[in-house]
Amino acid sequence: MGHVLNDFSTGLADLVEHAGKFAVGVDARHRMGSSGFLWKPGVIVTAEHAVRRDEEITVILPDGKRAAAELAGRDPGTDIAVLRVKDSADPGWEIASSLRAGELVMAVGRYEPGVLSELGTVSSAGGPWKTWRGGYVDSLLRLDLGAYPRSSGSVIVDASGRFAGMLTTALTRTAPVAIPAATVNRVAGELLEHGKISRGYLGIGLQTVAIPREQRTGVIILSVEPGGPAETGGILIGDIVVEIGGQSVGDTDDVQAALRGMIGKELPVVVLRGGVRVTVQVRVGERKN
Repeated sequence: MGHVLNDFSTGLADLVEHAGKFAVGVDARHRMGSSGFLWKPGVIVTAEHAVRRDEEITVILPDGKRAAAELAGRDPGTDIAVLRVKDSADPGWEIASSLRAGELVMAVGRYEPGVLSELGTVSSAGGPWKTWRGGYVDSLLRLDLGAYPRSSGSVIVDASGRFAGMLTTALTRTAPVAIPAATVNRVAGELLEHGKISRGYLGIGLQTVAIPREQRTGVIILSVEPGGPAETGGILIGDIVVEIGGQSVGDTDDVQAALRGMIGKELPVVVLRGGVRVTVQVRVGERKN
């Protein structure tokens, strides 16, 4: 039994040593710093809520040296911020497959002068979710681990040392969650390219409503912004949206999902108008805030 425990302990230490080669500390707020990790050469990902200032950001690199970092972009919706730094290593992350409830994970960050590690499990793994900040996350991964101060922004690795996501304590009031690797890669890539996350916009007020005749739900139009994409396309107050761009719509989250990545594109929107299905063409705008 002693050999088994010793091997297990050694394996965990090796895991932390591997991930620690790419873990960084981030000093971007007045009091307590946070963690982050090298995502690509010259690029650090960290927790957006811990980046309280846009300038004079300092990071502690894996070799212990301090370096200046530049904010490339931030997305409060997913709690992801991206920093640029000179002369950093290529982490060459291997991406973990979808995590399941019960799997062991390790959160690895940096607290000067060494690494900060926390072992835990995935307590629950759900489907896509919309955060209270309005961001889209590919999977809700609740974690059973301590989430100590400075650990937000830590890299999450699976038992094989593969990149599984980023730790954050800002998006739920209960357990800490892992922003999955798929979300980190998507959001960080867009922040590097555009400096922000663009979200689709129709200019409508919505509410979920039952459609008894079809035994389903849709979203009823409560308001239409003058001159907005919806009004221009011919959507009216009282219309019930049931489909956008070929995707079925049952609630407001479905609307946002259908608009994702569609800014500037014209989509067919199917509505119930007086009980009759009507299709209108709407060009998706970009939300300004």
